[in-house]
Amino acid sequence: MDTNITLTPSQLLWLLQLVSPALPVGAYSYSEGLETLVEKGVISSADSLQNWLVAELRYGAIRLEMAIIVRAYAAVQNRDFQALSSWNLWLTALRETEELRHSSWQMGRSLMQLLSKLKPEIQLISDRVDNNCNYSVAVAIAVAVTDIHLEAALLGYLQSWASNLITAGVKLIPLGQTAGQQLILALQPLFTSAVAEIMHLEDDDLSCCSWGLSLASMQHEVLYTRLFRS
Repeated sequence: MDTNITLTPSQLLWLLQLVSPALPVGAYSYSEGLETLVEKGVISSADSLQNWLVAELRYGAIRLEMAIIVRAYAAVQNRDFQALSSWNLWLTALRETEELRHSSWQMGRSLMQLLSKLKPEIQLISDRVDNNCNYSVAVAIAVAVTDIHLEAALLGYLQSWASNLITAGVKLIPLGQTAGQQLILALQPLFTSAVAEIMHLEDDDLSCCSWGLSLASMQHEVLYTRLFRS
C-alpha cells in the first residue's frame, strides 16, 4: 500500500464530506442483513459483530464494491464511459437479492443527484451511466473528478461502510457507544490490508463468498418487526 498518500486540504475536506454519516444518501436506513442476524441470534455481542465484519472484509461483497471503485475511477479519468457503464452493469448483476440491489441503486441515485448540485461538472458523467447507478460507482465518479488519491478514497469508503453497520449493531444488539468505537478502531488494520490487496486484483480474480449476507437479506423482508429497510 502507498505510504505516501497526499491530499490537498480541499481534497481532504471533500473526501470527509463524502464519507460523512451526514451525507443525505440514506445509508443509515440499511443494515445489509444485520437486523436478520441479530434477530436470529447469530450476532449478539461486539465479538460476534466483529467476526461478521472481518469475514465480510476478507471474503464478502464489499471487496467487489471496492474493486469496482478502482475500475470506475480509472474509467472516469480515462474518459472511458463505455467501461464505466459496463462495470456498473456488472455490479448490478452481482447483487443476489432485490433488497441489496435496490439499496445500492437508491444510494447511488441519491448521491448522483446531490453531486450534480454540488459539482455540476459531474452531471456530464452521470448522463453517460445507466439510470440505476450503483453507490460505489457514484463514489468513484465523485473522487475521480476531484482527483482524490484512490487508496485514500477506498479507506474512506471502508470506514463509512463499517461505521454504518456498527452503528446499526449498536442499536440492534444493543451495544454501548464506546464498544462501537472500539470495534471501528480494531478493524483499521484490516482496512489497510484489504485496500492493499484489492488495488492489485485482476479482473479474473473478482469473486466473493457472500451467501450468508444474501440469505440474511432475503429473510429480512419477512421479519415481524424491522428498524431498517434491508
